[in-house]
Amino acid sequence: MSFLKSFSRKALLVSSMALSASALANEAMDLDSLLKTLESGQAAQTQQNQQREAEFKARENQQVQMLNDLKSDRNNQLNRSERMETLFEENEIKLGNLSDTLSKRMGSLKELFGVLQQASGDASSKFRTSVVSAQIPNRSDVMDEMAKKMGSTSKLASIEDIEKVWFELQREMTEQGKVTRYNTDVIVAGGEKINKEVVRVGAFNLIADGQYLNYSPETNTISELTRQPVSRFQQSAGDLQAANSGIVDFALDPTGGSILGLLVQAPNRKEQVEQGGVVGYVILAVGALALLIALERFVSLMLIGAKIKRQLKSDVAKDDNPLGRVMKVKDQYPDVAYDTLELKLSEAILREMPKITRNLTLIKIISVVAPLLGLLGTVTGMINTFQAITLFGTGDPKLMAGGISTALVTTVLGLVVAIPTVFLYTLLNTRSRNLLLILQEQSAGIIAERSEKGA
Repeated sequence: MSFLKSFSRKALLVSSMALSASALANEAMDLDSLLKTLESGQAAQTQQNQQREAEFKARENQQVQMLNDLKSDRNNQLNRSERMETLFEENEIKLGNLSDTLSKRMGSLKELFGVLQQASGDASSKFRTSVVSAQIPNRSDVMDEMAKKMGSTSKLASIEDIEKVWFELQREMTEQGKVTRYNTDVIVAGGEKINKEVVRVGAFNLIADGQYLNYSPETNTISELTRQPVSRFQQSAGDLQAANSGIVDFALDPTGGSILGLLVQAPNRKEQVEQGGVVGYVILAVGALALLIALERFVSLMLIGAKIKRQLKSDVAKDDNPLGRVMKVKDQYPDVAYDTLELKLSEAILREMPKITRNLTLIKIISVVAPLLGLLGTVTGMINTFQAITLFGTGDPKLMAGGISTALVTTVLGLVVAIPTVFLYTLLNTRSRNLLLILQEQSAGIIAERSEKGA
């Protein structure tokens, strides 16, 4: 109140000063008028101050009421928290007692549900990769749900659930012994889907149009293998698909496609040769050259031998064979001594020798050079392997596969060329020597005949 009175006095003082200034300015207001004006302003100010005091007191009471309400609510919440804590502790005790009671009452059933959960999980993994799922999908989802249900402590398996697991296991075993035909979409080369008749051989293989198929569990799609196995396996697949009854030989993959996948990934002959690199192609070129030379020599020696055999049966010397040309030396020198005739015959045989033994030395050289080239490729491949090891370490075997393949393939190619080349050289050399022996034998006979006449 003292603050309000002081404030009122100051306000009156300010008002009086303002009025004084206004009176002085206007020079028209007298003292009575000024007094009345001050009295009316003081009364209005007092009334306004009283109104403000009343409003402040009303708000003070409201704030006190709000504070009391909040304290009461806090006390209620504290009491509720104590009750909830007590209830939680009581529920924990009850839950523990109920869990113990449940475990005691379940007894052997708990072991049964554990076995059921394990069987469902194992069956789910088996069904997910089985080719039977290509015809009967979504079986693994059922087993997954069963395994999750058995893993929960709040749910128990019903008789229907147990029978469902038994039924799916029995159906898998039954389907493994069947050869079934059904139509479905097959992804062929190029990515196009075509509806085809698919033959499922148990839980092992899928075939269509004589081609082996691959089942992808991740996408639940069937596609043709990018590379089919050798023709005899494809023939068995075609025979099985064409058969309507009876027993048919079929190349079965007992692993469900794993062995077949590795089989088709194995490189063929062309790819193996390509792994040999430049050295491998050089070895093959040298081997082909040796083969062509050997073929030409074999034909030539066979023709020369046939002509020599005909000449042996005839007394008339002919110029179309080496023996005939050697025998003509006797007619060309009828009066010379036998020692001179011997030299002339030896000269004639020497002239025929290059025609009979031509290019045999080249075949022998190739038989020696081929394994050396294979060794060169081996060394080159090992150098590449060691360089890969130096750069990338031994963590990834694929980085070393290229160098090792070159090393092994070139060695094999060198031996493949060298072994038959040695055999061909030996065969041709023996044949040529036999022909030369015939010439020398006939020459010795001619010399002996001339020697007898001279004696």
